Amino acid sequence: MKFFLYIIIAISLFSCKKNQTGGRSKISGLVAHHGVLIPNARVYIKFNANEFPGDDYSLYDTYIDADEHGKYDISFYKGTYYLYAKGYDYNIPYPHLVKGGLSVTLRHKENLKKDIAVTED
Repeated sequence: MKFFLYIIIAISLFSCKKNQTGGRSKISGLVAHHGVLIPNARVYIKFNANEFPGDDYSLYDTYIDADEHGKYDISFYKGTYYLYAKGYDYNIPYPHLVKGGLSVTLRHKENLKKDIAVTED
């Protein structure tokens, strides 16, 4: 009986995936600066975070690159994520850098559209 209980506990612990990429939930959107799409922006992702982790990119768990139209999409398991985007808007003065982020909480099999507004320093 104890062996059976241990098997059930082990299955429950390893079957729940949370705060990882590759799940059945999806976030997609655009990276934009005052309505101007930011092509090839990099979107950094911090798992299990609902507050800005900081500018140090090594604090993030993974990243993806938006396409040439500023569109990004990524699949996740349910959980809370912080998305932080940085890119370049050549319509503003040098160094053209724009950045910004937002927190997202996903449920199982949920698809969200979340645009990331970025701004200059």
